[in-house]
Amino acid sequence: MYVTALFLDILDTTIVNVAFPALGREFQSDSVEWVVLGYTLSLAVWIPAAGWFGDRFGTKRTFLFAFTAFTLGSLLCASAQSIGQLIAFRVFQGVGGGMLTPVGIAMLFRVFPPAQRAKVATIIMIPTLVAPALGPLLGGVIVTHFSWRWIFLVNVPVGIVGLIVGLRYLREHREPRAGGFDVPGFVLSGSGLALIVFSLSEGPRLGWGSTQVLAAAAMGLCCATAMVIVELRVEHPMLHLRLLKNRMFRQCNIVSIFSQASFLGVVFIMPLYLQNFRGLSPQRSGLTTFTQPFGVLISSQIAGRLYKRIGPRRLMTGGLLAAGMVISSLAFITATTSLWVISSVIFVRGLCMGFSFVPMQAASYATIAPSDNGRAASIFSTQRQVATSVSIAVLVSVLSSYMTLSGPPDDAGRALTGYRLAFSIAVAFALLAAFAASFIRDADAAPTMAR
Repeated sequence: MYVTALFLDILDTTIVNVAFPALGREFQSDSVEWVVLGYTLSLAVWIPAAGWFGDRFGTKRTFLFAFTAFTLGSLLCASAQSIGQLIAFRVFQGVGGGMLTPVGIAMLFRVFPPAQRAKVATIIMIPTLVAPALGPLLGGVIVTHFSWRWIFLVNVPVGIVGLIVGLRYLREHREPRAGGFDVPGFVLSGSGLALIVFSLSEGPRLGWGSTQVLAAAAMGLCCATAMVIVELRVEHPMLHLRLLKNRMFRQCNIVSIFSQASFLGVVFIMPLYLQNFRGLSPQRSGLTTFTQPFGVLISSQIAGRLYKRIGPRRLMTGGLLAAGMVISSLAFITATTSLWVISSVIFVRGLCMGFSFVPMQAASYATIAPSDNGRAASIFSTQRQVATSVSIAVLVSVLSSYMTLSGPPDDAGRALTGYRLAFSIAVAFALLAAFAASFIRDADAAPTMAR
């Protein structure tokens, strides 16, 4: 049940990417990136609240509410008649999507003891890494042969089946000391992230020195700072930031921020390069990048077996360092680079990422108390979505400085420079993640390494 929900949630972050040109043409808009940013921002706003809702009203009830909202939001997106409506419905869809992951992972880790989490992590990696890679292919086939509206309609039957299964088989769990809802933390975290992402994505369009961009950036940073201060002082914070005092949990969160930014950054850039720059169809674009899931599936199974003997530090550091080196080849991409070469690079990148994400998932909660699983899952899921939103906003900002994102570039040479720079940023994110992983201590993950 959780794997299905996680797969749909992550898939919806990337499946829309290949539809950008089609959406831009149909709605005559140059702001189609907000179809993705609106969704990821909504995820980031509602993920922190999910832990409290699960503790207060029960994990089963919260999970089913989130699944219902996600399914209904998908139906609304398919019926949108303007770019504004589509963005608004994507935000609503993100309300459900944002609450699915932390509540689901809290339920999962209450069922499996630490010694079994490496094995569980290999299963979780299937939706976590395959969904972003499958999204462009599935979206490409749908956009090429059907309507972009089917990108959202495919979620509806799966959502209905998931609700029926969840009603029958999920178990309810509540924490007796959930406390009251942290309204200031909720408002400050959502406002801060939205303002920062707005300033990053609109900077190239409005000008980095414009009053709107500077004011949004300043207000966003102020909100983020105030949120940290508030969350460290209230008795029942929405984001239990004190959990970051836990060394293993804190370090895995840092690694996850940069690795997520690198992984989804390339997933976001590549369809734009293949379709807008190379002129490929959405389907051909998806087929070019579809090799990545096979690399992930292979390495995740190997990593799950090696984890108890090698530990998380060397697996994560080596995997991320290798991923950075592989992605660096894309920084030299040309207008005639063989599609087979690109597919091979994407496949090897999948191999590398599988070696890093499996131990990260297994080790993150190694020293977290079971009663704190819900709040810890909220923090971990929040940083993943913040990394996604901010990295996409940064890459949109870079690419928008060199070309339009809604169609073929006017200046091919300048556009190619933009793509190379964007891929180089993804390399930097991967190397930063590898550096952070080198500080992880295998001894902290001992409970998850027990045979």
